[in-house]
Amino acid sequence: MTARILVVDDIPANVKLLEVKLSAEYFDVLTASDGPSALEIARSEAPDLILSDVMMPGMDGFELCEQLKADPATSHIPLVMVTALSDVADRVRGLEAGADDFLTKPVNDIALFARVRSLARLKLMMDELRVRQAASGKGEVLAESDIEIEGKISDAHVLLADASDTLAGKVSDYLAEDGHRTDHVKTVAEAMEAVQDASYDLLIVSLHLAQEDGLRLCSLVRSQDDTRHVPILLLLDEEDLPRLPKGLEIGVTDYLIKPIDRNELKARTRTQIRRRRYHDKLRDILRSSVSMAYTDALTGVYNRRYMNAHLDRKIMEIAETLKPVSVLMFDLDHFKSVNDTYGHTSGDEVLRELALRVSKGVRDLDLVCRYGGEEFVIVMPDADVDVAVNVAERIRSLVAGEAFEISGRDQPLGVTISIGVATTREPTETPETLISRADEALYGAKAAGRNGVRSAELERLSQRSASAAGGGIV
Repeated sequence: MTARILVVDDIPANVKLLEVKLSAEYFDVLTASDGPSALEIARSEAPDLILSDVMMPGMDGFELCEQLKADPATSHIPLVMVTALSDVADRVRGLEAGADDFLTKPVNDIALFARVRSLARLKLMMDELRVRQAASGKGEVLAESDIEIEGKISDAHVLLADASDTLAGKVSDYLAEDGHRTDHVKTVAEAMEAVQDASYDLLIVSLHLAQEDGLRLCSLVRSQDDTRHVPILLLLDEEDLPRLPKGLEIGVTDYLIKPIDRNELKARTRTQIRRRRYHDKLRDILRSSVSMAYTDALTGVYNRRYMNAHLDRKIMEIAETLKPVSVLMFDLDHFKSVNDTYGHTSGDEVLRELALRVSKGVRDLDLVCRYGGEEFVIVMPDADVDVAVNVAERIRSLVAGEAFEISGRDQPLGVTISIGVATTREPTETPETLISRADEALYGAKAAGRNGVRSAELERLSQRSASAAGGGIV
C-alpha cells in the first residue's frame, strides 16, 4: 500500500536521504525543516505518517509530538522518531509524548519500510472508523485523547506468551503497578485456548516460545475474527531484529527489545491499550449511532441511504489523500427464478447468506451495503482497479464455491453473482456517476454469461487499445 509521509529534520541531507528511500518505495513524501512548519503541514496536508528527528533547534521532536497529539485534527497521525538517541530514558520520554516508535540512525531500510507500512495500515483502519462515525451524523468524531481523559487506560487484561516463569513474573509485577491483570501461557496451543476463553486488551508474545515460533502465534491471532484487532507487543532479542519486519507484516503492532525495561514496557503497554480502547469506543459509538435508518433490516449490512453519504465523503477525500476509490456493484444471477421456485422466504435466506459471505470476503475498511432488491454495493477506499478486481474475484468465488443451504430443502442451492467494478481518482466525480459506471460494468458481466467480473476502467483501456490498433492498420 502507499501512504503520504511527512519527513521532519533540520539537516537537508537527512531529509533528502529519507525522501529518496521512501519515494523509491512509491510513498508520497512531504518535507519540513523545523517543528512549526511541520505542524502547519500536518494540519493542512493530513499525512498518513510523520517521521521526525528529535534534536532540532527551537521546537525539538518531543515538543512537536506533544503539540500534534494535543490537537484533535492531528492527534490520530502516527509519529515515528528517527534519532541518534538510543538511551531507554529518551525512548520512554518519546512514547509518553505520544510517539509510536523510535528508529535509531543510521536507519535500517527494511525496518523503516516495515514500520511505515504497519502504521499506515493501522491509521487507514482507524480513519475508516472515524469516517463511518462522522457519516452516521451522530456527534463529533471522538479523539484518541478523549479515551485517556475518561480514565480507561487501567484495569486491562493482558495475555503474556513466554516460556520463562521468571520473565512472566517480572512483566506481571510491572503491569500490576498500573492496575493491569496478566495471564501467563507458555505455548501456542495454550495461548489460542486462552484467547478463545477470555477477552484480552493486549497480547505480549515472545518471539521464541520454547521450541515454537512466536510469529506463528501472531499469525493465528490475526486470522481469527474475535482477535483480529487485539494489539500485539512482540518481545525479542537484539539479534532477532532481522525478523521484526516479518512480524510487522503479519500484524504485530509494537515490539520491545530484551532485557525489558520497566518504564518502557509500561509506556508501550499504555499506548497500545489506549489505542485498543479508542478502537473499541469508535466501534461502540458506531453501533449505537447507526440505527435502523442506516441498516438493511433483512441482511444486517448498511443500506443505500448510508452508502450514499459514505461514498460522497470518500470521493471528496480524494482531493486531500490522492487515493482512489472503487465501487463494486453485484447482484444474484437468476434470482427471480429462486423466488418463483422456492418462495420469497427462501429468497430472503439466500440474501442473508450472501451478505454474510461477502462481508467475510472484503477488507476491514470496505463498506458492504444493500442497494435494493438483490443488488449490493461495496465501497472500497484506497483501492485501485487491480485491488478492486482481485477482491471482486474473491467474493465471486466465495459465493459460487459452496452451495447455499435452504430451509425445508434437501439439496443445497447453487448460487452465482455477477460483479461490475468502477474506480475513480477524481474528487469532482459524483457518487451517481461512479455507481452508474459500476452498473454498466455489471450488465457487461451478465451479458458475458454471468458469474463473472467486469471493470469499467479495464473495458475502457481495452477499447482504447483496440481503437489504436485499428487506427494503425488504416
